[in-house]
Amino acid sequence: MPTGPRHDEGSHGADAFLTLQKDAAQGRRLLALAEVYDGGTRTDAARIGGVGLQTIRDWVLAFNQDGPEGLIDGKAPGHPSKLNVDQRGALARMVENGPIPAIHGPAPACSHPRRMPHPRK
Repeated sequence: MPTGPRHDEGSHGADAFLTLQKDAAQGRRLLALAEVYDGGTRTDAARIGGVGLQTIRDWVLAFNQDGPEGLIDGKAPGHPSKLNVDQRGALARMVENGPIPAIHGPAPACSHPRRMPHPRK
């Protein structure tokens, strides 16, 4: 059974939202879906969005479920942090406070000068 776009927000709603959005990928997806709303084929929408028909179907489902916000890329989960909240706070405080000369010693002289002297012959 084909899944179609919701009709409670016509293409005019999508067009108006395009002027407010800041995410380029979301805008591309909205433009592709607006083609379907305006009576175009999913093949045309896929061409506009630069994707395949399955991706258009996924975008329609996301839009139907969550509206325009459903077309925003979510943050990838990535690797879990190795530090807990308390450890991250302690590390941030250490960085903000800087080195303690009595514990860490004096700051070293610049080890990478901008200009190296030429060896004398």
